Amino acid sequence: MTQPKANRELRKMTSDRPLYPDSPVLVVDDEEYMTSLLSSMLLAEGVSNVLTCASADEALKVLEGRDVSVLMTDLLMPGMSGEELLDETASRFPGIPKIVVTGADEVDIAIQCMKKGALDFLVKPVDPSRFSAAVRQAIEISELRKENEILNRKFTERELSRNDVFANIITQDAGLLTIFRYAESIARTLQPVLITGETGVGKELMARAIHAASGRKGEFVAVDVAGLDSPTFSDTLFGHRKGAFTGADAPRAGMVLKAAGGTLFLDEIGDLHEESQIKLLRLLQERLFFPLGSDTAVSMDARVLVATNRDIRELCAQGRMRMDLFFRLQTHHIRIPPLRKRAGDIPLLARFFLTQAAKEMNKPIPAITPEALRRLITYSFPGNVRELRSVIFDAASRFQADTIGADDLDILATAACSPEAHAVAGPPGPRI
Repeated sequence: MTQPKANRELRKMTSDRPLYPDSPVLVVDDEEYMTSLLSSMLLAEGVSNVLTCASADEALKVLEGRDVSVLMTDLLMPGMSGEELLDETASRFPGIPKIVVTGADEVDIAIQCMKKGALDFLVKPVDPSRFSAAVRQAIEISELRKENEILNRKFTERELSRNDVFANIITQDAGLLTIFRYAESIARTLQPVLITGETGVGKELMARAIHAASGRKGEFVAVDVAGLDSPTFSDTLFGHRKGAFTGADAPRAGMVLKAAGGTLFLDEIGDLHEESQIKLLRLLQERLFFPLGSDTAVSMDARVLVATNRDIRELCAQGRMRMDLFFRLQTHHIRIPPLRKRAGDIPLLARFFLTQAAKEMNKPIPAITPEALRRLITYSFPGNVRELRSVIFDAASRFQADTIGADDLDILATAACSPEAHAVAGPPGPRI
């Protein structure tokens, strides 16, 4: 087994970043120049985790010892042939997507390989666009298979592996705890995650928890994309080269590069302009982008999470959101319930925010009367957890006694008369 020079150099340059994909793509060909060429083509697609073997026998030894994302094999090789390798892997490693790359341009052979489990059949010299599509599809299938395995295991265990990553989301709600298990199970994949929920439910907190659970060493980079026009969106995410436009006196790395090895969180995705939606779709599909003023593609090494308080399906129906982008984003979809749907969390959150407020204001921690709790529980909280925090901090700033009673929650009486309080079943109000 060998590692091509290009792969070794890339490992050295990106030693502080996770390899993509987590498990390697295994390239099998007895001709060294071909394994080197295919490895270089994979690197051009952003695939930095590549292993090469010169024979099918050597490949089987690798497969017996470690997990592999994709198997890419030639057919005509000394010893065990590529077709025999397909037979062996079909019975012993059926979940691994397989791509045949061969000089044998015959329909019968292609059909036989497909029957043996090959996902695609590429003829040398390999067409770059066909190669790119085949590799992306194979890696995506592999990742989804692993996600399903993790999901099944997590929901069987019914326990979180790391409670600490969700510590900032205060809850005892059974439904939200189920969401935690789901979020933890998908945390290590590279597929995008769509997080939806009303204003103030804690979408960014959920995104940060997923990042923490992912084990990715890079930064968590949050970008509010609401209102960004197409050029600003491109410059913000992809950066620019010096001289790319008037005023570009120095190169600038975009947020995608800043999030390398980590997580890129795009908030308010429902407000993204159509041109920017197309750019985001290409980024997610190809994992490549072009800084402004550059004709050299850069590989994306970030996990993408997005969030919105809007109804994405309704936006699609109105023609304001591309359906293909929606389908790509909702590979994993987390819906965070509003606070009124988990009223049992309100006393827990109220006491948490009271403690937090008292410490910040250097006051003793007050108790909260049963009447005050009942008033909180029966209020609809259109602003959700963020609004509850504001209410508690307001009450804590004004209290003089040892307890906070219902009369100290005057802000609720004002809020109950607001338009937002009478539209809790409709579109969420503005961000607080």
